[in-house]
Amino acid sequence: MNTLTDLPAPAKLNLFLHVLGRRADGYHLLQSLFLPIDWADTLHLERRADGRLQRHDLGPALPADDLCLRAARALQQASGTAWGVDISIDKQVPWGAGMGGGSSDAATVLRGLNVLWQLHWPRERLLALGATLGADVPFFLGAGPAWVEGIGEQLTPVAWPSQRFAVVKPPVALPTAQIFSSPLLTRDTRPATVAGLLADAADLSKLMAAQATGGAWKNDLQPAAEAICPEVSEAISWLTRHFGHGRMTGSGSAAFAGIDNGTGAPSLATMPEGPDPFAELPEGWVGRLCRSLERHPLEDLAG
Repeated sequence: MNTLTDLPAPAKLNLFLHVLGRRADGYHLLQSLFLPIDWADTLHLERRADGRLQRHDLGPALPADDLCLRAARALQQASGTAWGVDISIDKQVPWGAGMGGGSSDAATVLRGLNVLWQLHWPRERLLALGATLGADVPFFLGAGPAWVEGIGEQLTPVAWPSQRFAVVKPPVALPTAQIFSSPLLTRDTRPATVAGLLADAADLSKLMAAQATGGAWKNDLQPAAEAICPEVSEAISWLTRHFGHGRMTGSGSAAFAGIDNGTGAPSLATMPEGPDPFAELPEGWVGRLCRSLERHPLEDLAG
């Protein structure tokens, strides 16, 4: 096998994101539920015999040394392989969104090269390497939805049903460091449990309403992000008007709303002949209807 084509790299949503405290080294302690979604980049890998690592952008131009190339370089160096690769990427997931697009691309590269380069590394070894590339990479090397703790490195798989979400991204990126240093950031949210989340999971509308009502299952980064970036507030307001309660994902600037969850909010899936609300987005914004995934689409890709 010399090529692997049409490899998906799904984005993710943070159904909630709590900040429990801060360690002595400055890293924040988090709790979150990560859901992979069907908004994805597509990668194509072709093995090279000369050891060179090259990337070809099929969509928007990416930084010269992006996380895909860094992942390939890290795996090449760690494994000692003489193989190289051409990475072609159709970039669809917006960056600077809090959706983990770059981390997902890197994880898909690691999964694919483990096969193409015939390394046969077990998942645990890929996870350890992925953690050196970025906090979100190990999640995208996992099996699907996960309860996330610590500084993002503690992952517990969670069985979570597929649900539909409307996702929008304004044309801005947020400075994550500024959000985490904001005086508006709450750092003392009480620890939650997977059991508690699962008990509330049947009513997605209740979980989504928590941000506005001050209940559990909110994004603690959102107030600081809204103060820094008015477009985040605009995105949340737009979603709330069209679909019910909206909230930011990750550290933003993308936001999402659950749909078809008993709120009576309109659903594109049930009103195919109706107007497309995403056509009303301001210029430069992107948005779409997404579905969360119960399993990572490359879960069965073996090395």
